[in-house]
Amino acid sequence: LIIFCVWIVLSGVGLALCKRLLKENDELHLCLACRNMSKAEAVQAALLASYPNAEVSTVQVDIGAMHSVFRAAKELKQRFQRLDYVYLNAGIMPRPQLSVKAFFSSLFSRKAIHVFSTAEGLLTQCESVTADGLQETFETNVFGHFILLQELETLLCHSDSPSQIIWTSSRNAKKSNFSLEDFQHSKGQEPYSSSKYAIDLLSLALNRKFNQRGLYSCVMCPGTMMTNLTYTILPPFMWTLFLPFIWLFRFFAHAFTLTPFNGTEAMVWLFHQKPESLDPFIKYLSATTGFGSNYITTQKMDLDEETAEKFYQSLLDLGRHFRATIQKTDN
Repeated sequence: LIIFCVWIVLSGVGLALCKRLLKENDELHLCLACRNMSKAEAVQAALLASYPNAEVSTVQVDIGAMHSVFRAAKELKQRFQRLDYVYLNAGIMPRPQLSVKAFFSSLFSRKAIHVFSTAEGLLTQCESVTADGLQETFETNVFGHFILLQELETLLCHSDSPSQIIWTSSRNAKKSNFSLEDFQHSKGQEPYSSSKYAIDLLSLALNRKFNQRGLYSCVMCPGTMMTNLTYTILPPFMWTLFLPFIWLFRFFAHAFTLTPFNGTEAMVWLFHQKPESLDPFIKYLSATTGFGSNYITTQKMDLDEETAEKFYQSLLDLGRHFRATIQKTDN
């Protein structure tokens, strides 16, 4: 089995997933796609030292830069004939700002558990435009992955056995933060939530398009963990102050997985499922009890197929533009 994993920095969830998969089957072939090759190669060496029967390869890709995505896809098609599992985990939350007013008003409300489990209404982001002329969160979290999947279609669609795409979505994905008229979320302040809802829509559309060709897509959420992403929201000392309250919240809301190992629970669980048995309208959530036991729970997503199809067509149109631009540049 060949498992292709896309990360920005191979640490946290990415490293935990690789270790958990190899612990269960040390003869897997993992291909690690990462922006920072020195870190990817260090992880590659560490994994091979612990699991010498495994195959671990790397490929450099900046998922937020179109020329890098096309180049990586071309390299992968030269090296592989098929991919069995694709984990799409690369994502950013640019310059997050915590709304102090929303924080304290939520703290003493009936919705406190829900708000702190999802960060709904607590976080805003201020982002910029990439060199490709796209909103950086949209390009990194959604569009770069979409183009990569399009370019790797021949490696993913094969009739003898199904392939599975596993997206890292979020409990923070909210329909009200997404708009077909502004799917890059250039006019809003919650591009992260918008991008995660866009992922949910895209996964649904991919299933409609490719299930008959043996390709299946699903989405999961790792929960709230202490990673590089969360440490950009508040300084580490603030997290230290809040940690006792977070441990207390875990007895009421099991979204606080806290560690990357716990957060990968749904990723590993999905690896063992028959992809054709999964519901495309369900999000699979990693959860941890107050006493530290991991389990999987589910959430019905607020999606409709018409919106998913329109969004998919919009991405196809945008993709044609960049494909033509890249080809012209290459020529």
